[in-house]
Parts: sequence; C-alpha cells; structure tokens
Amino acid sequence: MDVYARVRRAVLVEGKSRRAVAREFGLARKTVRKMLEYSLPPGYRRQKPIRRPKLGPWLGVIDAILEQDKERPRKQRHTAKRIFERLRVEHSYSGGYTIVKDYVRQAKLGSQEMFVPLSHAPGEAQADFGQAQVVIAGAEQTAHFMAFDLPHSDDCFVQAFPAETTEAFLEGHVRAFAYFGGVPRRILYDNTALAVARILGDGERQKTRAFSELQSHYLFAEKFGRPAKGNDKGKVENMVGYARRNFMVPIPRAASWEALNEQFVRDSMARRAQRLRGHTETIGERFERDRAVLLPLPAARFEACDKTTVRVSSISLVRYRTNDYSVPTEYGHRQVLVKAYVHRIVIVSGSEVIAEHQRSYEREATVYDPLHYLALLEHKSRALDQAAPLTGWELPECFAQLRRLLEARLRKHAAREYIQVLRLLETFPLAEVTAAIEQALALNTLSFDAVRHLVLCRIERRPPRLDMANWPHLPLAQVRTTRAADYMSLLYTSAAELPTLEATL
Repeated sequence: MDVYARVRRAVLVEGKSRRAVAREFGLARKTVRKMLEYSLPPGYRRQKPIRRPKLGPWLGVIDAILEQDKERPRKQRHTAKRIFERLRVEHSYSGGYTIVKDYVRQAKLGSQEMFVPLSHAPGEAQADFGQAQVVIAGAEQTAHFMAFDLPHSDDCFVQAFPAETTEAFLEGHVRAFAYFGGVPRRILYDNTALAVARILGDGERQKTRAFSELQSHYLFAEKFGRPAKGNDKGKVENMVGYARRNFMVPIPRAASWEALNEQFVRDSMARRAQRLRGHTETIGERFERDRAVLLPLPAARFEACDKTTVRVSSISLVRYRTNDYSVPTEYGHRQVLVKAYVHRIVIVSGSEVIAEHQRSYEREATVYDPLHYLALLEHKSRALDQAAPLTGWELPECFAQLRRLLEARLRKHAAREYIQVLRLLETFPLAEVTAAIEQALALNTLSFDAVRHLVLCRIERRPPRLDMANWPHLPLAQVRTTRAADYMSLLYTSAAELPTLEATL
C-alpha cells in the first residue's frame, strides 16, 4: 500500500509522467496505469469462469451425489475424497484430487441454508429435551432434562428426569406452568414421539393421547417444527446448550432428583436478573410482558402420568415397560390400570388403589411388596422359606426370634402362625407390631392372638388382659383353690399347733 500511494501521488500530485514513475519504481507502465484507475488495489478479478477440461464431463455426477446427500444422515455423507475415489472407480476419471476438492467445497458453500431473523410475541414458548451427566445419591447417571424457553423474554425453566418418557414430558409441563404462573398461549415442539403419533401426508400431525389430554387440560395451542430442522426452534435449542454449560458444569450432585430440580429452579430464578446483549431490560423485566398474556392455570392439577391397562399374571405381577410390579394376590388374572408417574407406579382396580411402588428404570426388573403375598402364603405356608417376594425383606430381630420359639413349640403349625403375625403388617405400622412382639416375648405369650391383642392395646392405650385359656398349647400355672384354714396356718409355727376348723368355730 505504501508503494501504491507513492506511485499515485507522483503522477497525480507531482505531475510526473507515467513512464518516469514506472522507471523510478521499477514497475510496468500497465501496472502504473491500473494503480491510477483505482484508489485501492482491486485485487484479482477473474474475467472468465474457471475451465475444468478434465472434470467438466463429471460435474453433473458430483452435483447429483451432493443432492442425494441432503437426504442422508450427516455422518454418512460424501467427503471430497470419497467423491474423487468414486469418480476414478465408477467413471474412469483421470484428473487430480485438488480440482475435485475445490469444486465440492464451493458447491457445499453455495447450498448452505440461510435464515431470516425472527421476532417473538409475548406469551409463546418452545420446549425440548437435552441430556447431561449428573450424580444422584452417589451414582452417576444420565439425566434427561426438559427445557422451556419464552423467546420474547428469554426466561427459562429446566427440570431433570431419569428418562425421556411420556410421564416426564407431562410432568415437565405441569412444573413449568406452575413456575411461570400461567400457561403459554402457544408452544413450539420438534416432532417428538411423546407428542406426535404420526406425521400425516398433508403435513398435519396425529397427536398422542397423552399430549391431547394435556392440551385439553391447559388449552394451549401447539406448533411443530419441520422434521430434522432444529433451527425452527433455535431459542430452546440454545437454551438446552446454555443449561448444560451453566447449570450442569461441574457435574451436579444431589441426594435425590427432587433436590436436583430444586437447584435448577433456583438457577432459573437467578438468571432473571441478567441483562442479555442487545437489550436494555433484564430477563425478569421482560418476563412481566410474558406473564401478562399467559393463560390462567386450571383449578385442578393435571395428573401427569402414563396410563395403560394390563392383566395381572398368575404370580400376581403386572408388567410396565419391561419391569414387573406386584399386586395383592386376590387380584390375580384381573384387568387393572397402571398409572406410571416419574418416580412411582400406582396400580388401580376400579376406583381403588391396590398397589404403589417406587418406579424402577432398570430393564427386566421385578419389584415386590412382600405384604401382597402373605394372604396366599397363609394357605401355602410350606412355601414360606422359598418365597421370592420375601427374599431380602429386612425385619427387626424380634421377628426371627418369635419364629424360632414358635417352631420349637408348635412344630409344623409354626409357619402358619408366624405368617399370621406377619399379616398384622397389612393393617398396623411396623413399629407397633415390633413393639407388640417384643412385649409378647417378654411375657412369654407366643402366639398370633397374643401379639394382635398387644398391638390393639398399644394403639388403644389400654392395659393388656391375656386369658391363657384361649391358648391350650401354652403352659398353664396350677393354682390351688384357697381354703379358710390356709389363712390360720399363718398364726402357728407348726401344723401340730393348728386347731381344727370345727374346734375354732
């Protein structure tokens, strides 16, 4: 640029001839003429299109390959090297690799999609799932977190779940609406199978039953992005990345999923104080405009669960997503309704809740409640020691001591008597039954009836009255009937001094 400016000044200001300036600076007169035409170097300008005599016949083949790649997974698209190899093998191409690489690069640049900046009205939302590693109760696992973004204000809400399931999808909405204090008027989603059962030919969506129920309860409108076009909901896509980088770095640790989600709520609340680039207001100040147009929350809370009807098996189990859960044996072979929540499984027969379990996210696991099998074991007492539902059931030591003593006294009838004691746990708390057994052991009244009586006395807060005649198998104390003469013996030192009863009278 220094030489360029000096050449122009010598000719245009000092009045030197072009020939003299060309001789002085050692330049061609043609170069001096170009310098005088442009105030700044114009750079290289191609006058004609690039000629590719060897590649030219195969440009159509390359264009076809690149066009087909648009329908393929991103990680299985052609590289320039792969296209070059195919041209040589399939089309006898004799040119070099560099010209193929340059053409492919220019063709890909020209086909990249361009976007239009968008504005967002208050009261609209976008929702999506993301994944991150977390540590729950000391165990590292993958969290599937649901993120909501209000594009107008950039307010956000994040909740994590053990899996990306229907019940997590529903529960995420319920918690988000409670956090925002209202329901967004319209929510944009991708074509997740949790909300879209099928994409119809005219671009319409057949929604899932669970999503339709959610929408009917909260009355928001839905919008779905184009398949495989994440940029249609770019706001929440960015929010997923923001939450992962800021809320989950370093890897969060929590005692439970609820504790982790409470931390995410605090993080989302703290973010409202931020002022983002290009805005004069904080996120919280802009959120007030969102809040003003949100739909009101319904009076009743939505039941965020997946529902399915199943039949109880002959071993009193129902299956939900590869895992089995027990129900009381009296409901065997019946149709029941399984309600799957994020952290629990509720099983209903008619209008009655017959079982409730902690949700398992393992595969092919069996979750037992030992109490469900006690009624059947009472009639099949010989299966007591091999009953799988009772394996690993940890009871206080007094239960085992009671069983040993019952077996010593009742022999073959001990198992049934012990199961009857266990069945008290169907009605009474473990602490009360444990205290009653310990009291029965202290009183040496070893039977189901005695333990039940002691439990009732503890609950009703009355002293026990044990009638030993009701338990003929127990040892009875022999008490002689008292006579009036027995009291006279207390007045004399020996039997010889004891007068007869008739003489005394």
